[in-house]
Amino acid sequence: MGHGHPHHHHHDAPLGGGDGALPAALDGAVPDSELSPADLSRRGFLRGAGLLGAGAAAGASLLPGAAHAHTAEDVDRHGNTRRHGSGYTWLAGDHHIHTQFSGDGMYRVSDHVRHASAYGLDWMVITDHGGPQHAKIGVDKVNPQIRAARDAYRDMLVFQGLEWNIPMAEHGTVFVLPGANEVPVLKEFENSFDGTAVGAVDPSLVTEALAIAGVRFLARAVDQRLIGDALFVANHPARRGLDSPHELRDWRDAAPRIAVGFEAAPGHQAAGIPKPSGLGGSRGGYDKVPSSASFPGYPLDSYRTYGGFDWMTSTVGGMWDSLLSEGRPWWITANSDSHVVYGETATRPATGDFGNNGHHDDPVYGQPTLLTADDFWPGYYTRTHVGARGFGYAAVMEGIRAGRVWVDHGGLISDLDVQLRQHGTRGGVTLGDTLVVHRGARVELVIRIELANTPNWANFVPALARVDVIRGEVTGPVADRDTFLAPKTKVVTSFAVGRSTGSVTLTYDLGPIETAGYVRLRGTDGRRSAPGLLGAAVDPAGPAPDVAGDADPWQDLWFYANPIWVAPR
Repeated sequence: MGHGHPHHHHHDAPLGGGDGALPAALDGAVPDSELSPADLSRRGFLRGAGLLGAGAAAGASLLPGAAHAHTAEDVDRHGNTRRHGSGYTWLAGDHHIHTQFSGDGMYRVSDHVRHASAYGLDWMVITDHGGPQHAKIGVDKVNPQIRAARDAYRDMLVFQGLEWNIPMAEHGTVFVLPGANEVPVLKEFENSFDGTAVGAVDPSLVTEALAIAGVRFLARAVDQRLIGDALFVANHPARRGLDSPHELRDWRDAAPRIAVGFEAAPGHQAAGIPKPSGLGGSRGGYDKVPSSASFPGYPLDSYRTYGGFDWMTSTVGGMWDSLLSEGRPWWITANSDSHVVYGETATRPATGDFGNNGHHDDPVYGQPTLLTADDFWPGYYTRTHVGARGFGYAAVMEGIRAGRVWVDHGGLISDLDVQLRQHGTRGGVTLGDTLVVHRGARVELVIRIELANTPNWANFVPALARVDVIRGEVTGPVADRDTFLAPKTKVVTSFAVGRSTGSVTLTYDLGPIETAGYVRLRGTDGRRSAPGLLGAAVDPAGPAPDVAGDADPWQDLWFYANPIWVAPR
């Protein structure tokens, strides 16, 4: 069994293989004394440019290493798996999915895998809610279903993870490279560091330090070869205002190989569909207000979504840009957070005993059609595209860690190839990479987009109206770790497209490079735009705030891409 579209995949070496580590020069855990002369030279250059913390062991401001351009290879136009000018295979996936092993979930693992396969995904992560019961029962019981799905769907990579109740913060996806110890490591992590599990034993132990210890535990598990790899991504970071700026920085600094980013867009994208056709709620479930646990510096505007995207990502010059302007590799993803699907005709049976069994009984067919659910199936609406070195578990994790990621809603575009290169040359670097050039060299951004070309799952062909180029400077570590602004970041140009089929190539001239900086992209169908929260001079036509009770997700489509850095020497 497998996808409805052909692949030319080559699996990684054994599932436990590949550590996906940072380059040695950028890895804060590697002291200067253990570096080769070449890596020591690279670290010295980056420090001198202000792009790396004064002491690499401190783990601050780790700018990605300079990358060599990849040669163009065959382009696979089928489905979501492609090779283009970057030389990587682009695999679509979803890292936030709930099953019957979550108290508010309903589906079997196989239900999600079957639908994700039909909707064109290549990889997915099962992330049932953490807590005392899940740690005791669910981690073990879901594993046989995951293993069975791996065997049944050879063209789908099915990771096991969990949704971490981050101590003193929101939720996060934690997942590991499949292997013999995936269950015991996840179980030990959950029992020791999940805020709900630990809080049930002793609430006084639930501190910000416990979250940092959890991230470090995962790093040690990889270092000790208990597992091949692990990643942590913060979920719906602005929803309740719990993820303060200093916590984001602390997680990254604690283990840069593990804590790699946050959701650019939350799941629950069907929540805003107006009544009576839908729930009539807030898109993404962003209907919260500040509490005593919220970071007091966040504005009320942060508790809503913008074009379906979290405030931390959608605000040009905001939280995400503040991290990038430090030179921190902090990446974005997107996912379904699928629990119960909009339009469902099955129901969770009244039989069973979740409290004792750790799971609901299998769903059963029932009527009427459920229009008050707020989720979509994985791949139906949201996709996270990862540039991988091949088809395999370790390759996907390495691609996420490296920042080779772009995300989209509603099939707005089919493919994105972004290259930053020195003017007059053919080779360049892609998402997540750093282009190192001589000071004063002229640099250009080349964007190649395959437009939608075919109907999405709502049965229309989306038209890309506009592509925005956002540019920021790397100014180094901030004095105040609760900073969430980047004053030197803004939209520098926009390209009108206005088409739904074919392909387009766009070029932006960055000019002579005198200081370190980055560029990133977003695109839109243009149906709902408004000046950004920091003013029209920063963002003249950003995503408009979503309206509670009237936010049809198919009428407001965007894509976002991770940045590319440029550094003069």
